[in-house]
Amino acid sequence: MLRFSNEFGLDIESDHVSKVVQRALAQIKNEKESREVGYYTLPDTSLSLTEEVKSIGTDSIEQLVIIGIGGSSLGIKAIDAILRPYSKDTKEILYLENSDPLTISNTLEKIHPNKALFFVISKSGSTIETTSIFKTVIGYHHLDLEGEDAKRVVIITDEGSVLSEFAAHYGLQVFHIPHNVGGRFSVLSAVGVVPLALAGYDMHDLLDGARQMTTRFFDGDAQHILQKAAYLFFQSSKEPMNVLFSYSDTLEEFTKWYVQLWGESLGKINQKGEKVGLTPIGLIGAIDQHSFLQLIIEGPRDKNVTFIKIEDFQKELTIPDISLFAIEKTDFINNQSFNRLINAQCDATMQSLNEAGVTTDMIVMDRVTPSNIGEMLIYFELLTSLVGAMFEVNTYNQPGVELGKQILYKNLGSGDL
Repeated sequence: MLRFSNEFGLDIESDHVSKVVQRALAQIKNEKESREVGYYTLPDTSLSLTEEVKSIGTDSIEQLVIIGIGGSSLGIKAIDAILRPYSKDTKEILYLENSDPLTISNTLEKIHPNKALFFVISKSGSTIETTSIFKTVIGYHHLDLEGEDAKRVVIITDEGSVLSEFAAHYGLQVFHIPHNVGGRFSVLSAVGVVPLALAGYDMHDLLDGARQMTTRFFDGDAQHILQKAAYLFFQSSKEPMNVLFSYSDTLEEFTKWYVQLWGESLGKINQKGEKVGLTPIGLIGAIDQHSFLQLIIEGPRDKNVTFIKIEDFQKELTIPDISLFAIEKTDFINNQSFNRLINAQCDATMQSLNEAGVTTDMIVMDRVTPSNIGEMLIYFELLTSLVGAMFEVNTYNQPGVELGKQILYKNLGSGDL
């Protein structure tokens, strides 16, 4: 399990705060019970996928190629990056996401088509980056979708989408995303479960961790989430920026997933016609202590900071007992582990922010396990839904993004989405 601590000092039992909290809580309970929003039940409903994927033969597969962008890839990358150092015999995963021709070209050269399984992931089925890259993969590697190569392509999309029709035409393996699950909330659906299970990760354990967190929350045993959501909402005009400071390189992709989830869900025009939202900032410690930390401490007091710390990295690497001429003052660290050093840096940074008057909270992971990662993913999704309900926005749409797509299609010569 994860441990949560905070310095919010907000009484969620006070009349004014309590009314906002209870209204938001009632709203997301209704979203869950009415099935209007489907991600709440994915930890249970996606369990069957861990069995279904066994029908896909992977004996000759050494690479998985993910063709997707945003919610179709960020969650996969986050889980893969965190768990890979702790997992044995997992298959290589390559990602084709952005329209950058250099990255696409370099990745195409790394693919061994006879040993690869291609995943084309798009909720709408017509994401321009995804379809453009898929066409390029077909052309570059001369894939024959009417022949044996059809067995090497897996489609993950909404039922009834144009991509689903494409899969049916060529007889491709297809998994559907529940219609009531938005892209950025879809990591625990087929989007994440199918490729990661085939890669060799324990998705059953990951889903169980998410299920346990969801159960605790709806049973009223996770008050810290309510308290944090209330603080972020009531302080949003004074502290419009939320910083996620993650103390492990393996969490960098997770912070990117958080940035999309937070920014695209909360940056909206609310029911009163007001522009609202909280700006997400993802940092990695200890690296960003040497860049962004100065701004947080002595810059405008418009940020709060969430720390993530891994208690046990399960890797013993000790700093040698070596004294270097002229820099002997660093000898105090000799014979101590990097595990202790990075966590001491995290604690010291948090203490320095507290002393400077910056509001902080901490998530401590005892060690990296699939269960803990599942718990952390659903924690941030629940928090996002709560804050969105407090802001009185539609947490699950993205009209600003859709406008950009319409302009792009028009500028490229098509008025159709």
